[in-house]
Amino acid sequence: SRKLLNHLGIDNEIIAYHEHNEEKLTNQLIEKLIEGKSIALISDAGTPLISDPGFKLVSAAHDKNITVVPIPGPSAVIAGLTASGLSCDKFVFHGYLSPKSSSRQKYLKTLLTESKTLVFYEAPHRILDLIEAMYSIFGEFRCVTIARELTKKHEQIVRDTLSNIKFKIENNEIKNKGEFVVILEGNKNNLVKDSEILRINKILTEIVSPKDAVLLTAKITKRKKNEIYKLVHKTAK
Repeated sequence: SRKLLNHLGIDNEIIAYHEHNEEKLTNQLIEKLIEGKSIALISDAGTPLISDPGFKLVSAAHDKNITVVPIPGPSAVIAGLTASGLSCDKFVFHGYLSPKSSSRQKYLKTLLTESKTLVFYEAPHRILDLIEAMYSIFGEFRCVTIARELTKKHEQIVRDTLSNIKFKIENNEIKNKGEFVVILEGNKNNLVKDSEILRINKILTEIVSPKDAVLLTAKITKRKKNEIYKLVHKTAK
């Protein structure tokens, strides 16, 4: 930001505002706004507040009836989504998932029934872990788009199945460098094979009761609840 401001001949004071000081700085900045000063909330990483600090300041400004003016700017979420080749009609942005494997797995399992396109951010050193988790939960044929280093010199956008994307990352066809946007196809609710039904039901039983797992599996696969119940218990014998 400073390089750009210097280039434009703007020498206003810059205050670092981040998760470690936002509680303290928010009140100070609000006081400056009440005094009649103007403050621009900017980010070196795309649009402020999107997986970035700023919410507390904007919320506090509204609480004090201070006018908040948005200025449209770059957003990796929208850029990645529109270039993904996946449905943009309805989507859900989940930001960065937990770096802890167990927490990440648990969260992804709650998205099994989601029909909307799913958008995530991920760091390069965790991208393979995320794709492997998605592969184990959503299956090898679910479509996903990897958008890396968007709008930069080494931009790379690849759409494929989870199985193939996993292979491409493992073999360095998709380099684990730069910031990633991961766009995952939503659940299509197509007729599902018995083996896939059992896989989905097994995953669900890890987070809900067997009864609820059957109900959710039926909802995901559009198969009758009784059919799911019989298949699960037949296999268990």
